[in-house]
Amino acid sequence: MIDAKQQISAVRRQYGERTLEAGEARVSTISQVYDTGQDDLWDAVTDPERITRWFLPVSGELREGGKYQFEGNAGGTISRCDKPNGFAATWEYNDGVSWVEVRLVPEGDGRTRFELEHVAQVADEFWEQFGPGATGIGWDAGLLGLAMHLADPAAPRDQAAIEAWMASDEGKLFYRLSSDGWAGAAVADGTDPTVARERADRCYAAYTGG
Repeated sequence: MIDAKQQISAVRRQYGERTLEAGEARVSTISQVYDTGQDDLWDAVTDPERITRWFLPVSGELREGGKYQFEGNAGGTISRCDKPNGFAATWEYNDGVSWVEVRLVPEGDGRTRFELEHVAQVADEFWEQFGPGATGIGWDAGLLGLAMHLADPAAPRDQAAIEAWMASDEGKLFYRLSSDGWAGAAVADGTDPTVARERADRCYAAYTGG
């Protein structure tokens, strides 16, 4: 597995709010630069076989207007597809609908930034309890999986090894640092530091069981 501290420090996290027709929404943005070209990164995040190796098995029609479903997780409709620059889709899970947009930006020297924006209308009580880490930690884990895949594209997904790592001290450190990173993003947006820390602690406990 990739070093937890190194991976967390390679990721940018931002939090903010946006007004939609349906009301106020919370916006979390996460990004990381990878040592691969834009076309290869596009392939890694749109080809079903490759997605399965770093995220989750996916089914459906991965094209503009098509519907997709991640095994045991979210599904939705792909609303925009702009190869190789990015795509947008609904993110539908547990009767809730939010929106994701992925942008792939060349950084020079054969490197590309993967940036994901998640726009969600989260219930106030849920937000007050957990803050942006509630969804942000999951996206951090996704970027970790993508980093591992790009380091060894032919390697299959090893679910048993992933679960063992998540329960290890290194895995718990990853969740702790991710929780703290999202707390920092909330503080940068104006959240009281004590409140942000309390939410991060609850979020870390929810992900690790303690």
